[in-house]
Amino acid sequence: MRGRTVMLLCCTLLAAAPAAAQERMYKCVDARGKVYYTQVPPPECLGRDTQELNKSGTLIRKNPAVIPLTPAQEQAREAERRKKLEDEERSREERRKNLALLNTYSSEKDIEDARTRALAEAQGGIEDTERSIAGAQKRRQELESEKEFYVKKPMPFKLKQEIANNEIQIRNQTVLLDAKKKEISRINAKYDADRRRYVELTGGKAGSQKR
Repeated sequence: MRGRTVMLLCCTLLAAAPAAAQERMYKCVDARGKVYYTQVPPPECLGRDTQELNKSGTLIRKNPAVIPLTPAQEQAREAERRKKLEDEERSREERRKNLALLNTYSSEKDIEDARTRALAEAQGGIEDTERSIAGAQKRRQELESEKEFYVKKPMPFKLKQEIANNEIQIRNQTVLLDAKKKEISRINAKYDADRRRYVELTGGKAGSQKR
């Protein structure tokens, strides 16, 4: 019995829906000034303002015309959308970096201590590379002495190979040394930037606690 009642109610609602739709009218004016009153917006009013009226002719809602964008406008809108997304991403990344900075250091002294450790490690790498170059250069002198014995006879392949490998080692280590020396400047620039940002975020409070 209950199921029959529910079914009758659904049928009543479905039957009433078209009637309710028929009570609504659309009014619009085409490009030549002709006025239309229709159950659905006519093709002649495509892209123009329309009005929804009830059965007594009272205005229910105004529907502004949707004007298609030109290709240039579409490109401008897409560029604006991409820029907005990029700005939001930069803002999120900046907040992340700020939080990481405050979680890493509790004072400006912490930053300087970290700088000192980084510079000491980089300087140790420079000294190790310099020792490696010095050893390779010493070995090059020894190889040059050995090569003198073969001025008038063919040089053994093993000696040729070792001389070539020695030159490659010196060249590679020299490039590495130059990179490690440049690392000193990069480290100082990084910690200078960290300190400036830390002061901005904490208002210069040297004893600011970690968050």
